Order: sequence, then C-alpha cells, then structure tokens
Amino acid sequence: MSTLIVVLAVGLPLLLALAAWELFVCEGAHLGQRFVVWLYDLTAERYERIKEFDFDWEGRFLGEPMAATLGELTEACLLDIGAGTGRTARAMDPFVRRPLTVICLEPSAAMLRLGRERTGPQAEWVRAWSDPLPFAEGTFDMVSIIEVLEFTPSPPRVLTEAKRVLRPGGWLLASNRVGRSAPWILGKTYPRPGLSRLLEREGFMDVELYPWQVEYDLAWARKPWAE
Repeated sequence: MSTLIVVLAVGLPLLLALAAWELFVCEGAHLGQRFVVWLYDLTAERYERIKEFDFDWEGRFLGEPMAATLGELTEACLLDIGAGTGRTARAMDPFVRRPLTVICLEPSAAMLRLGRERTGPQAEWVRAWSDPLPFAEGTFDMVSIIEVLEFTPSPPRVLTEAKRVLRPGGWLLASNRVGRSAPWILGKTYPRPGLSRLLEREGFMDVELYPWQVEYDLAWARKPWAE
C-alpha cells in the first residue's frame, strides 16, 4: 500500500504537469490532428477573443503584403490552409483591387461555419485536411499557412503538398513558431535557419524570413518556374 501511495504521489502530479503542458503549451499538437480539431470545435466561438485579433494590424502586416504580391495577376487564386474563421481572407479584403478567389481550407466544422458567416463572396470554404490537399497540381498562385504547421502531423509533408498545388512561380507564405514555447512543441517547430533549410530542401527558392509576432516569424518562398 505504501508503495502505491508513493507511486501516486509522484506519478499523479507528473501526469497533471504533462497534461497541462500538452493542452496549454502545445495545444494538443502531439495528440493528433483530430484532437486539435476537437479543441478548436470547442473554442470556436471564443477563438478570436483568445487570439486578440486586431484586424487593422492584420491588414497592415498580413493582408496588404499578400494582396500586393498578387496585385498584378488577373483572377488570382489563393489557398489558405487552416483558415480558421477567415482571418487571411478578411485581412486581405480591403486591399484587393482585382478579382481574387480565396479557398479557405479548414477541418474544424465549428470554425468553418463561423468563417463562412464572416467572410465575403471572394471566399470559398472547403472542409479537409492539409495532407493530402484535395486539389490538383498547379492550382494556386499563392498558398498561405498561418499558425498551422505546428499542429499538423508532419510539417514537411504539408509544405510538400503546398508546393505541389502551387503554380510555377507561385508564392508560399507560412508562419513559424519561434517564441519561448516553440522548443516545447517537440518535432513541430524549427529555429530560423532550420526553417530556411527545410524550405530549400522542399524545393522552394527566394526564401526570406521576417519577424512578425512575438511568437511567430513569417516565411516567404517561391516555387521555381521550372523544375
């Protein structure tokens, strides 16, 4: 009995600490994408308050650069992987001057429902996983992956899929978690030089990283015109 008490005294706090680490630091990243989606279904109504989105800021540092990059294209098509409640589409909307289709891909039914309600007619919603992507090769002029990679089973495979569905010369915009919690999300995040090397290994060119938020960098990269 005394041995059992000792095991419980040591083991229970450890299990609680591991559970807290996984849920509050890693947001369920190591428990599989279905668990992550379940958490987002639970918190969908509070998601934007939790994230404290400022859409003026989002427009300036996310929407405007993306719209400018696509600005010379006629009837451009963007894929937003893990679109949530339509953050990217909404950030771009004030800056779009030419016809643009934004395909918002989101596996959470609750997030997708809210996203449909909050985005304009340029946004089309698809419920699907990021790997594999349910689109043909060379479909999109740009792919965005914002605050998503660390919650996928394999970030390199998601980047491979993103490159596959990009048209030659198309742009990738992806965030990389770099804050204090990033090293604790084991196997899901990359130091700044590591992400650059990963993108180059995946065949992207013109890779550039920029500080974006306290917890995230933004990485721009381009699919080669010919491979």
